Amino acid sequence: MESIGVFAIAVFTGFIAINNPVGNVPIFLSLTRQADRPTRKTISKKATFTAFVIVSGFIILGKYIFDFFGLTIPAFKITGGILVFFVGFEMIRAQVSSIDNQAEVNFNEGISISPLGIPILAGPGTIVTAMNFTTNATYLELGIILVMFAVVMWLNHLAFLSSEYLVRYIGANKIVVVEKIMGLIIAIIGVNMLIQGIHIAFLN
Repeated sequence: MESIGVFAIAVFTGFIAINNPVGNVPIFLSLTRQADRPTRKTISKKATFTAFVIVSGFIILGKYIFDFFGLTIPAFKITGGILVFFVGFEMIRAQVSSIDNQAEVNFNEGISISPLGIPILAGPGTIVTAMNFTTNATYLELGIILVMFAVVMWLNHLAFLSSEYLVRYIGANKIVVVEKIMGLIIAIIGVNMLIQGIHIAFLN
């Protein structure tokens, strides 16, 4: 039983390190700047649930999914890196609407699936981490991995819900600055993922 507890702690630590709920708050805040509170809550639920379903699928069937479609980790990292880069690029160049109500009407809730659900929450790093834990795992350990990832997604949801207080106390203008900075960071993360994918594919 002690080994199971150690395994659970190791899994939780691995997931929380690669998928930092606090670190994801500025990204969520930037992407949902034009959304009202109920919309933010809905987006948070959809994003975390989408990420949970995707990663759970890889936890249970990951090896078979990669083998069936002939997928490789380098290809996954390269594609994910390109997608993440363009998310950051769009955040940097986005123009702020001068009509707040109109911005809310036109707000696209599809960001809950992409880029929030995937690849930000369920990105290559998270999926690879999950698949590493499933290597030679028993059914009990698979269950523990699923529970630990569910806990991490729940923590992300709580962190996302707290972002509205940042909107209230920081102010809209400063949030725009945060959006541009986070866009740059996300773009850099995307380039880093792309470089890692190329490195694994051609230099290992």
